[in-house]
Amino acid sequence: MTLASINADGWVAGVQHLPSDNYHARLEGVAVSLVVIHGISLPPGEFSGDAVAALFTNRLDCNAHPYYQRLRDLRVSAHFFIRRDGALVQFVSTECCAWHAGESTWRGQTQCNDFSIGIELEGSDDTPYCNAQYTQLAELIDILAQRYPHLLVAGHADIAPQRKTDPGTTFAWDTLFNLIGEHRNGRTT
Repeated sequence: MTLASINADGWVAGVQHLPSDNYHARLEGVAVSLVVIHGISLPPGEFSGDAVAALFTNRLDCNAHPYYQRLRDLRVSAHFFIRRDGALVQFVSTECCAWHAGESTWRGQTQCNDFSIGIELEGSDDTPYCNAQYTQLAELIDILAQRYPHLLVAGHADIAPQRKTDPGTTFAWDTLFNLIGEHRNGRTT
């Protein structure tokens, strides 16, 4: 699927939109300069289903699985979610701050949600991601970079190394940077 550009309101046309309430306005004058790559599956290690979308839209039935008990009252989101087959879902406008980074620091700046875009990949730290996901991710980063020209890319573990490990050791950074260009590599590890 070839993505269209992002509209003036920060939404990608032609993809599924599931608006989340878990966001806040970007501070005036703060430029988007970072894409943060995440990995998620709910329950952990299980793919497909709608649990991730339900979590990001505050509809997750926390009684449906024992793991979900720890997610009760959690309010999180990401701008985008890329399923194993490459299907793209958008939850938050790129003009707003999705709640994906948590306590985080990037090159001396804290509160990474304020200047980043969060992209969740359906996966886990120890399961290789799919070619369709890399293709969709690269295409998405390309259209984001057209709107936000100084965009760099890092993993959740790069901005919160004491708390997070995603997208994990199986994420093929070389594959991604071959698709989007090494000049977008913001990683220091």
